[in-house]
Amino acid sequence: MESSPEPHRVVVLALTGLLPFELGIPHRIFGRAKDPAGRPLYEILTCGLAPGPVRTDADFAVHVEHGPQLLATADTVVVPASYELGPVHEHGTLTDELAAALAHIRPGTRLVSICTGGYVLAAAGYLDGRRATTHWASAEHFQRLFPAVLVDAGVLYTDDGDVLTSAGVAAGIDLCLHIVRRDHGAAVANEVARRTVVPPHRDGGQAQFIERPVPETQQASTTAARAWVLDRLHEPLRLSDLARQECVSVRTFTRRFREESGVSPGEWITAQRVERARQLLERTELAMEVVARETGFGTAQSLRKHVRAALGVSPTAYRRTFREAAALGGGGGGGGTPTSSDGPSVRAGSVH
Repeated sequence: MESSPEPHRVVVLALTGLLPFELGIPHRIFGRAKDPAGRPLYEILTCGLAPGPVRTDADFAVHVEHGPQLLATADTVVVPASYELGPVHEHGTLTDELAAALAHIRPGTRLVSICTGGYVLAAAGYLDGRRATTHWASAEHFQRLFPAVLVDAGVLYTDDGDVLTSAGVAAGIDLCLHIVRRDHGAAVANEVARRTVVPPHRDGGQAQFIERPVPETQQASTTAARAWVLDRLHEPLRLSDLARQECVSVRTFTRRFREESGVSPGEWITAQRVERARQLLERTELAMEVVARETGFGTAQSLRKHVRAALGVSPTAYRRTFREAAALGGGGGGGGTPTSSDGPSVRAGSVH
């Protein structure tokens, strides 16, 4: 009997001044990912620049058992936010202690930052010539400090293959769910999201809501229209039908929808259809023409076009990837789904 593959090891680097919320995100998201037999798909460990207490920005410290040598064992390294990065934040240079710690990381290790943790990756040179993001309030300073980085201040997260970065706070949840989805498919990621009680997917290109973080109180939400859409993804959808669910004009609905989601109704619907297609490709043997009809793309050609635009691979290649991963033990341990170098990008769908 073959033994199951070892879980993908995620090592979280806890730095002085860390934000407890961001520190907990990798443990919460990756720690809930299980294969069909209930075995954990990830092993999550935490290290510091030295074993012992690490001061947070709250009124308590976190005791870390492992030193930086643990980084040498990682398949993925996550650097959460810290408010006390010193010369990293002020001058874009690593301290000797931090440089020595990062030197333990093996070539080919996947690197992930949450919020201002991106400063550490940038100071180490990992982000040179790559798209990256950070909290919108730090983006201008980040770009000045690291001109070689292609900073995108308006997105939730970026995926450049083996280096991924997120904006602040909750965007770290979105990025970690995206990684689970990339590694093990939509079904596993959605189950993690359900257990964590968060939306299963917010595309990385969605805005950080800099101008208007929440809708004005006098405005109605578009929640009813979204729920209505999710029950009818296989049908032709018109903007007028969506607006009717909220009893507003098309113009008003479109404005409110973008204010709340950061994308247009068409882009959001396409993303939901691609997500549904992923689930059908992973879980069923349905022919491509049937998957296309069930997801509202209409034809296999349209399905291929939208899946490739969003995931960087064809539906057939996507299905084969996860069939092979399942045969090897329930998931893509570290390689993940083949994607385009810029990660998922949602295009406008068939909404009129």
